[in-house]
Amino acid sequence: MNGLSRRTLLSRAAVLGGTALVVPPFAATIAGADEGPARPANALTVPRGDHRHAALSRGQNMRWVSNPDVVRLPVTTTEVVNAVGEAVRTGKRLSVRSGGHCYEGFVDHPEVQVIIDMSCMDAVRFDTARGAFEVEAGALLGDVYGTLLRRWGVTLPGGSCHTVGVGGHVTGGGYGQLGRQHGLIVDYVQAVEVVVVDQAGVAKAVIATREANDPNRELWWAHTGGGGGSFGVVTRFWFRDPGATGSDPTKLLPAPPAEVWIHRVEWPWDNLTEPRFTRLLRNFGQWHERNSAVNSPYAKLFSRLELSTKATAPNHLIVQMDATAPDSERLLDAFVAAIGEGVGVTPQVTDKRKLPWLQSTGWQGLWVHTPTDRYKYKSSYHRKGFTDPQIAALYKALTATTYTHLGFAVSIASYGGKINTVPAEATAEPHRDSVLKLLWGTAWAEAADDKRNLQWHQEFYQQVYADTGGVPVLNEVTDGCFINYADIDISDPAWNRSTVPWTELYFKGSYRRLQLAKAKWDPRNVFRHAQSIRLPGTR
Repeated sequence: MNGLSRRTLLSRAAVLGGTALVVPPFAATIAGADEGPARPANALTVPRGDHRHAALSRGQNMRWVSNPDVVRLPVTTTEVVNAVGEAVRTGKRLSVRSGGHCYEGFVDHPEVQVIIDMSCMDAVRFDTARGAFEVEAGALLGDVYGTLLRRWGVTLPGGSCHTVGVGGHVTGGGYGQLGRQHGLIVDYVQAVEVVVVDQAGVAKAVIATREANDPNRELWWAHTGGGGGSFGVVTRFWFRDPGATGSDPTKLLPAPPAEVWIHRVEWPWDNLTEPRFTRLLRNFGQWHERNSAVNSPYAKLFSRLELSTKATAPNHLIVQMDATAPDSERLLDAFVAAIGEGVGVTPQVTDKRKLPWLQSTGWQGLWVHTPTDRYKYKSSYHRKGFTDPQIAALYKALTATTYTHLGFAVSIASYGGKINTVPAEATAEPHRDSVLKLLWGTAWAEAADDKRNLQWHQEFYQQVYADTGGVPVLNEVTDGCFINYADIDISDPAWNRSTVPWTELYFKGSYRRLQLAKAKWDPRNVFRHAQSIRLPGTR
C-alpha cells in the first residue's frame, strides 16, 4: 500500500481570412502544405452544454475546473490560426492545453472563455525538407518515445510521465532520466511553429529557428524554457541534435540505451534517527556534487531520493542506469552503497532488474497516470547538497505526527552532466549548474481537504528555506525554481519573503530578454496567465 501511494504521487499556413504565414526566407516551408488532405478551415468546436464539455474543461489536476464558452480541437495549423483569430476578434480570453498537466490554474481559469485543446495534433514524423523530426504540440511523451524508437531508433531526453504533452513540456525546458547523459529536450529544438497575434489583432503562424540569421530567432529562443502560454500557441516543433551532420534520420537524435538497470530500495523510518537521516541526505547531496560532470562514469545514471512522512511511507531510492555502460551493474551497486554508507539502517531492495529501454519508460517506479487527484507541487534547484538547517527542517516536518496524509513526498532528482555543458544564455532555461532538482508534491482526493494539505505543504517548504526568505534563492547552495513545476506561491509575499522575485527564481537573468520577445510577438498580451511573461514596464 505504501509503495502504491508513493508511486501515485510521482504521477504526475496558408493565407486565410486575413491571416498570413510568416517564415524566414531561407526556410520557406508553408504551414499547412503538409497537413494532409483538405480539411475544414475551422476546428471542431465543443460548446457549453455538449456532453464532452465537462471532460474538456479540466486537465490532470482536479483543483482546476473551467467553464469556457467553447473548447476548440484543431487538427491543422490553419485551424489554430482561425480559432485564435476568432477569439481575438470577439474579445474572448483564451488559453491553450497540450497534455493537461499544468500544476496551477493557468489554463482552467474562471475568466477563460475559449480553450484551444491541442490533443488532436499529435503527429510524429521526419521532415525531409528540414532534416529534422517534426512533433506536433499535442503529442504525448510516451507516444513520442515509442514512435521515435520504433521507426528510427532514436529518442529525446524528455520526462518520465508518458501522458505529458509536448507543447507544455518543451516550452518549460523539460528534463528526464536521460538528461545527465544527453541534456535537456530544449537542447534539441531546431525550430518551432507558433500562432501569434500582432498589434493589429491579426493571428498568423510563424516558424522560428535556432539559425543565427533567422529574424524570428528570439521567438525560437523564448520557447526553449520561457514557459507555455506567454507568446502564442505552439503547433509543432522540429528536433535535431545541433551537432549532427548529414541527412540520415537515425543519426540526427541520440539513441537510447538498448537496456537499462532499474533499481528501487527503501529505508524504513524505524530506527532512522535524525543523525541517520542527516547522513542519508548528506550522502546523496555530496555524491552528486562529486559525480555530476559530463565525463563522469555516472553520467549515465539517474536517481531520485524520495522522502515521505514517517506516518505514511518509507524513504525510497529509485535508480536507472544505462546497462550498456562498462561495469554498469558494479557502478549501480556502488552508488546505492555510497548513499547508504554510515546510515546504520539496512535498506530493503524492492526491485532490481534489467529491462529494454522502451519498456523501462513505463516503469511504475518513475510514474503512474492518476488523473483524478487534486494536487500541489513546488520545486527547487540545488547547486550543492543540503545545509544543516535544511536537513533539520526536513526531518522535523517529516517525522511530525500532526500530519499523516498518505500522498506527500519530496522527490530529489539527479541533475547536471550534459545539462550543465550548455551556456545559461543559449536557451531560455538558465539553470545550468545545479546537481539536484527537487519536486515537492502533495496529492489528495477531496476539495474539503484543500486548505489542510495546502497549508501544510506551503509551511513545510517555507521552513526548509527559512534562512533565505522561504524560497530557494540564487546563491551558492540553491538556484531558484522550475517553471514547469508551476507554483503560484513564489509570487506571493506571504510565502516568498526574500527580495528575489518569482521571475528571477524561474528565469534568472533571462527574464528581460523574454519580456522583449513578449513585446514583439504578443504586444496585446493575448496569451497570459498568473505567471506568464509580462510586457516590459508591467508587473
